[in-house]
Amino acid sequence: MTHDDPKTLVSTEWLASHLKDPDLRILDGTYFLPPTDRDARAEYQAAHIPGARFFDIDDISDHRSALPHMVPPVEKFMSRLRAMGVGDGHQVVVYDALGLFSAARVWWLFRLMGQDNIAVLDGGLPKWMAEGRPTEDMPPIVRDRHMTVRRQNHMVKDVTQVSAASKLGDHEILDARSPGRFRGEEPEPREGLRGGHIPGSRNVWYRDLLNDDDTMKDPEALRAVLADAGVDLSKPAITSCGSGVTAAIINLALERIGKTDHAVYDGSWCEWGAFPTVPVATGED
Repeated sequence: MTHDDPKTLVSTEWLASHLKDPDLRILDGTYFLPPTDRDARAEYQAAHIPGARFFDIDDISDHRSALPHMVPPVEKFMSRLRAMGVGDGHQVVVYDALGLFSAARVWWLFRLMGQDNIAVLDGGLPKWMAEGRPTEDMPPIVRDRHMTVRRQNHMVKDVTQVSAASKLGDHEILDARSPGRFRGEEPEPREGLRGGHIPGSRNVWYRDLLNDDDTMKDPEALRAVLADAGVDLSKPAITSCGSGVTAAIINLALERIGKTDHAVYDGSWCEWGAFPTVPVATGED
C-alpha cells in the first residue's frame, strides 16, 4: 500500500479523498513512445479524472532543440501552466494512462522549476478506473494563477557533464532502458541511434522499480533493486533513458528512499546515441 507523500507519490485513495479540495490541481501527463499508435490528447478528451488538465510533454518543451521534449525555457513553462490554471499554492497530482510512466517526467519537471508540491498518482489512470472511480470528458474550468519559478540547475545535466561523470566515475549513471537496449542487443525505437550504453553506467530498468499493477515498489524493495544493479548510493546519481521520460521514474524512486542528490540527463540516449564523438559500451560492461 502506498505511503502517501504529497511531494512524491500518492494513492488513488488519497486522491479520491482530496478530489474536491479547492487548491488541488490534477494533470494528465500521458505520453506514448513514437512507435505506439495512441493519441494521448484524444484519450484525455475521451476520459480523464475529474478536473484534470492535459499536460502535453512535447508541447511544454524547448522547441529550439532538435531533441525530443527537452526542458522548456522558464518563461514557457510559467505561461503554459498559468494558462492551465496551475500556480503557486496548489497541490498538484499528475498521472498517466500507462500506470506509472510519463507522469514521473512531469513530476521531475515541476521540481526542476522549484515547485515541489507535486505528487505522482501511484498506478495512474488504469488503477483509478479499475477501482470504478469517476472519469469525465468535459474540460475543466480554468482561472489564471501566478506561478513563481526558481530553476534548480543542479537537477539537470548535459552531454558534457555526463561525459565527465562517465570518465571520472564520481557519479552513478543509471540507465532506465530495458536490458536488451542497454546491452545494445535490441534496436532503439528512434532511427539513427547506436546501440549500447554510456560507459560506466548501470542498468536500472524502470519496470523493475514497479509492481505488476504498475504501482511503485515500497522503499525497501526499491533499495533491493538498486543494490542488485550495483548502485553505490553514496555517489550522486544521474539518470538516463531514451529521451528523458522513464529516467525520471528512477529519480522518483530515489526520492522515495530519501536520496536527494540526483539529476536527469535530459538529452539521454537520443543525444548520446547520435553523438559521434562520445564512446558507447555494449554488453554488460
